[in-house]
Parts: sequence; C-alpha cells; structure tokens
Amino acid sequence: MKLELKTENDKHTKWLSNFFRVSFTFALIIIFCDTVLKLGVISRHYQIEYNCSLLSVETSQSNFRELSKLSKLKSKQKIWEFCREFIE
Repeated sequence: MKLELKTENDKHTKWLSNFFRVSFTFALIIIFCDTVLKLGVISRHYQIEYNCSLLSVETSQSNFRELSKLSKLKSKQKIWEFCREFIE
C-alpha cells in the first residue's frame, strides 16, 4: 500500500514566485520612468544651452520664442539675463 501526502509547499512556492515577478516588474518600471525623466531634464538643459548660443550669434524672433517656451520667461530682457549664465 502506498501513502501519499499532499503538502502546500507548491502554493507557497507559486505565491512567492508571483510576488518576486511582480516586484521585479515594478522595479523595472520605476527605474525606466526615472531614467526617462532624467533624460528629459538633460535634453531640456542642452536645448536651452544650444538656443542661448544661437541667440548670441543671431538674435531672431524664433530664437526668443523657443527660449521663452523652454525657460518660461516672457520678456526679452529676462531671456538675455538667463542666457548670460549659459554663455559664460
């Protein structure tokens, strides 16, 4: 006669596996979102620096508009003062 006992180790192993899978997925999502946000900040900084360099060479209305969008400044005087930090 053969006696078999069913244990619930299988349920615990499956639950633990799912827990680690979900935790790993959330960690990857958080790391990815953080990287995207940091790349956005870096990209914005280089766009501002590039447009300030363009503005120092050629003072066109389109350069002022682009810098106004990026820096949220409205007056040309404030944009010039803002760009002096990047040009120096």
